[in-house]
Amino acid sequence: MFDVFPALKEWVQRAPADDFWLWATGLLIVAIISFYFSFMTLHRKRIIEDTPTSKIRSAAQGYVELVGYGQLMDGQPIVAPLTETICTWYDYKIEEYRRSGKRSYWATIKSETSTELFLIKDETGQCIIDPEGAHVTVVNKETWYGGEPNPMCRPLSAKTKKPFLSRLGWNRRYRYTEKRLHNEESLYAIGLYKTVGGSGARLDVNEDVRELVREWKADTEALMKKFDTNNDGEIDLEEWQQVRDEAFKQVLEKHGEQKNLPPINIMNKTNDKRRPFILSAIEQDDLTQQLHIYSVLSLSLFILCGSLSTLLISIRLAA
Repeated sequence: MFDVFPALKEWVQRAPADDFWLWATGLLIVAIISFYFSFMTLHRKRIIEDTPTSKIRSAAQGYVELVGYGQLMDGQPIVAPLTETICTWYDYKIEEYRRSGKRSYWATIKSETSTELFLIKDETGQCIIDPEGAHVTVVNKETWYGGEPNPMCRPLSAKTKKPFLSRLGWNRRYRYTEKRLHNEESLYAIGLYKTVGGSGARLDVNEDVRELVREWKADTEALMKKFDTNNDGEIDLEEWQQVRDEAFKQVLEKHGEQKNLPPINIMNKTNDKRRPFILSAIEQDDLTQQLHIYSVLSLSLFILCGSLSTLLISIRLAA
């Protein structure tokens, strides 16, 4: 069996232990990461396929899928820093080309992801999107090069065109990449949907009381000053009851105010790894097809790297 790979077999048997185990372990790590990525993308694909699309006006509270278009909220517009393009969301990074001996690589020296709120709208209403923690897929992505840490010029187009010197290979010390969701662009969103305010708002008094008490506990000095009525340096059982009573009173007052406000729909992350928060400018069918391809490629890489790592270790141990 090993005669099929005579050169590989000879290297494996004669290679220094450090070099051999570096390659074998590296292949094994790539295999594990590929398997995880394949599982993750397949899970996202199934979540998207299995979750029905809701209209904003009639959406239930909880994990919801919406389809509409993105729109800026009133006030200051969101501006992508590198291209100065008005958008609803952006992510950028600036990388520097570096050499270390025979090794060369791109090192990220600056990056930022937008966390500013924007809207998704359909024919029935609107919902605020809080994009923090979202997995975002875009169609607007630009990459170009330059000789300064901050780009002195913008890309010539949304395609792969670059300034003349960059196309010749000069002034390529820095690489700039920017991804954006644009205003009025089609938007797919799946995440935790909730309505804040309004008479129909679902409010959890007990959970809000516990959260408020946790906030007070974080500031021990203020808590003691307000509730340690006998000045013995600790909160006894009777005083803890006063803490809970005061928290309960404040929560009820806050809930009463919220129910008098116009209802506001919000979508954000779920804090549940089984239910990802996804935003995409790619249509739903195309997104699921893309995730399917990623899953298959990752699984193929897992099989290839895992098999090769096993083969290398088998040859080494048989020597």
